[in-house]
Amino acid sequence: MKDAEILMNPNELVRYLKKPAHEFTKKDLINFVEEYEIEMVNFRYVAEDGKLKTLNFIPTSKEHLDNILTTGERVDGSSLFSFIEAGSSDLYVIPRYKTAFLNPFSEIPALEILCSFYDSEGKPLESAPENILRKAHDHFKETTGYTFKALGELEYYVNSEKEDLFPALDQKGYHASEPFAKFEDLRTEALRLIAQAGGQVKYGHSEVGNFTSGDEMFEQHEIEFLPVEVEDAVDQMIVAKWILRMLALERGIEISFAPKITVGKAGSGLHIHMMLEKDGKNIMTDANGLSDAAKKMIGGILDVSEALTAFGNTIPTSYLRLVPHQEAPTNICWGDRNRSTLIRVPLGWSMKRNMIKDANPQECEEMEDNSNKQTVEFRAPDGSADLYHLLAGLVVAAQHGLEMSNSLEKAKELYVDVNIFDDEHKEKLAQLDKLPESCFESAEKLQKHREVFEKYNIFPKGTLDSFINKLKSYDDKDLSEKLYGKDEEIKKLVIKYLHTM
Repeated sequence: MKDAEILMNPNELVRYLKKPAHEFTKKDLINFVEEYEIEMVNFRYVAEDGKLKTLNFIPTSKEHLDNILTTGERVDGSSLFSFIEAGSSDLYVIPRYKTAFLNPFSEIPALEILCSFYDSEGKPLESAPENILRKAHDHFKETTGYTFKALGELEYYVNSEKEDLFPALDQKGYHASEPFAKFEDLRTEALRLIAQAGGQVKYGHSEVGNFTSGDEMFEQHEIEFLPVEVEDAVDQMIVAKWILRMLALERGIEISFAPKITVGKAGSGLHIHMMLEKDGKNIMTDANGLSDAAKKMIGGILDVSEALTAFGNTIPTSYLRLVPHQEAPTNICWGDRNRSTLIRVPLGWSMKRNMIKDANPQECEEMEDNSNKQTVEFRAPDGSADLYHLLAGLVVAAQHGLEMSNSLEKAKELYVDVNIFDDEHKEKLAQLDKLPESCFESAEKLQKHREVFEKYNIFPKGTLDSFINKLKSYDDKDLSEKLYGKDEEIKKLVIKYLHTM
């Protein structure tokens, strides 16, 4: 089985080295660089602003390459993090070998490697985004015995000149095919390159959102991943966003992950699916359906969900997406297969079914129990999400639920099995708490719940202060009401935050 997985793996390093990425060593990478005549090594890392940074190297000898891969390099921390003073700003960036992949865009053969930050004493930088996530997951595994796995649904809009041939119906783009979906080829090329870079891709498809405005055409797409350990889930989304933007640059078109492109049209979310594993087994379900551990996890996330918007909905236009009747959540509740809830339990494979045999009568094998696929989906975040902090926040919230004495009661109380926007359920709707309606309110909710995130020294005080101060600086209280009917002002705001993360 392992040999077959190596042979079919799209990552050239995996196939050449004949081992999975998590087993890559320094010697492996040096051998690969020599064999493939790699001329450049690029360190990549995410700093305070959530964007991918780059440091380029041209190895001049085997010894030079060995040194790069062993000791990393110094960088100016004060230019990457606001909390680092210029007088003592040196940091180290150290490569994580398992993240290595070939650059698909560079004319010069180049190897890309994601890095972590270390301080002057050689310790992981306390406030580095990837370290906060690692701390959260390490503590979670140590205290609960569970592994936290996640995947993201990466939604984005492609913007180009309008085409008159085979026009798509407005807001009817879900799973459309060429020629009605004009950018299917861009999406499939992105899927291929993301897989070659180590991303565990589930599938891609066109999304609901499509519309025209003057001479411009806007078309929405989605790439969804497979569940992997939470640190890897963020890494693959970071790389995927870079790949999509690079493909757009090559074609002279625009791609945006912004939560809202215009009022009245579908916004772009970044739904996060989560699952817990123990000893390699998904423990989200049991003989009675959703397990108590899963329900406790849901209860904890719902308990601090209003604060999680500080990491997952980070710009004013985020709150133009979180409005009723847009398949974006506004109320703090959960339900099965219900897209109006904050947490959705997707349709699963929790029992043996003979669908495959019904569709293929010639098939003799019985369908296996695929309950290991079950996840729960957090639907609030959007493309502005600060991914490392958001996923760290979800891990902390899940642990909070596992430790809360009343998490099962909270989950039971906040479960809904109806369309809460129907007139007949107004009473139930009125009982539910609401998500924040602005960055300012999100900051206040983070302040309210900050002790949950500071517990166990996962989120440093300064990190939370930074989020709170930045969110309040937008001064966007009652923004939706102020902008109602003011299309030109909305357009200016959308353009301002088109490429925020």
